[in-house]
Amino acid sequence: MTPQEMKQLAELLQNVPGIRSIELKDVKGLAQLLREAPEIGSIEIKGWFGTGVVITRTSAAPSYAPAVAVPLPAVVQQAGAPAEAAPRAAAPMLKEIKSPMVGTWYKAPEPGAESYVKVGSRVTAGQTVCIIEAMKIMNEIEAEITGVIREVCVEDAQPVEFGQVLFRVDPHG
Repeated sequence: MTPQEMKQLAELLQNVPGIRSIELKDVKGLAQLLREAPEIGSIEIKGWFGTGVVITRTSAAPSYAPAVAVPLPAVVQQAGAPAEAAPRAAAPMLKEIKSPMVGTWYKAPEPGAESYVKVGSRVTAGQTVCIIEAMKIMNEIEAEITGVIREVCVEDAQPVEFGQVLFRVDPHG
């Protein structure tokens, strides 16, 4: 996101009902945080009336440069608010398998066992790809898509948040 785009975003947010004000330095700070912390998948700010800003990383850009989606009223959208940054055409369109809950992520059914999946593994929709332990219950997480695992985004026994990206899958692989 260029400094000019950040400034335009901050100016648009000043006029959105439900968001009192957001300073350009705050938007810059959020964008910088996303650049420096690869473990952060998104930052979301919501106003009182469902308005807000959602900053997420694009899975297609190798540098994980943040894209910006601004869910604003249609009038503001027509005024030039960025909708969603388009991924680069040359990069494959990877799909993400995200955590459906908060808990501890495990790559295998038990310590010392082989991982459910690895980079390069082919998965089918409905196949178990990992376990998330929540409140002493082991929850098998299934792939929602068919494809080839291109990236495992978490380490074994790492805490995960709701919506955190666990895997990136190439559906065309």
